Amino acid sequence: MERMNALLLIPLFIGLAVGMAVNYLADVLPDSRRFSHPTCSKCGTPYKLTDYLLLKACNHCGQRRSMRAWVVLILMAAVHIYVWLNPPSKLNYLIAIPLTGYLATVFVIDLEHRLILHPTSIFGAVLGLGVGWRNYGLGTTLLGGLGGFLIMLVFYLFGVLFSRVRARRLQKAGKPTDEEEALGAGDVILAAIIGLMLGWPLIWLGLLTGILLGGAISLLLLLWLLVTRRYKENALMVFVPYGPYFILSTFLILYMPDFMARLVPG
Repeated sequence: MERMNALLLIPLFIGLAVGMAVNYLADVLPDSRRFSHPTCSKCGTPYKLTDYLLLKACNHCGQRRSMRAWVVLILMAAVHIYVWLNPPSKLNYLIAIPLTGYLATVFVIDLEHRLILHPTSIFGAVLGLGVGWRNYGLGTTLLGGLGGFLIMLVFYLFGVLFSRVRARRLQKAGKPTDEEEALGAGDVILAAIIGLMLGWPLIWLGLLTGILLGGAISLLLLLWLLVTRRYKENALMVFVPYGPYFILSTFLILYMPDFMARLVPG
């Protein structure tokens, strides 16, 4: 028992390291699109390396680190311990290190900035091709990527149509229009990457699960608007990014297949 507890320190520290990397990438990539020195979100002062890694407040203005930084560290540690103890049959723990890091980075950036960045997409495509090829073979992997791309492309085109109808309604109501989209081109790219990871036909389950999760959250949000009597004012202004839900569904399928099998028999 003591030896097992000691071994759990391995995924714990790896998970914390991955969490630090996710926080760093989510802090710098949306602004610089490259590896750069992290700075305070309030005053722009560069952090000292030790202060940044230890999640200390800014020395210049005293701005505390965001709650997200702490949540990411805790979740990544928990996820890596879970994967260490419950490795799925087709994925070993070593693959979990870059895979969970990629999924978490895309999740955080899209949730905070509504962005699917090209640097993460390039890395994700290479990673997804490797993961899919190892699990299902090259043909199934490429078919999954193509399927994810085409399926989400159809939704994207419908989203463009919806955005135009929304813009007209806002104009008629005398409200300013914006460039919000129901789905972005980045979501199409992300669907292709997820398709590479899941292969064909699992990409159908991945996208469907993500859409259902996003729809459930959207329904709760609309109910909240109804309760607070802000539906007429804000309903057309609310957009839910689907990238995080696709990421979550991908993780569930890859790392919790038994749970998904109970939800979707057969």
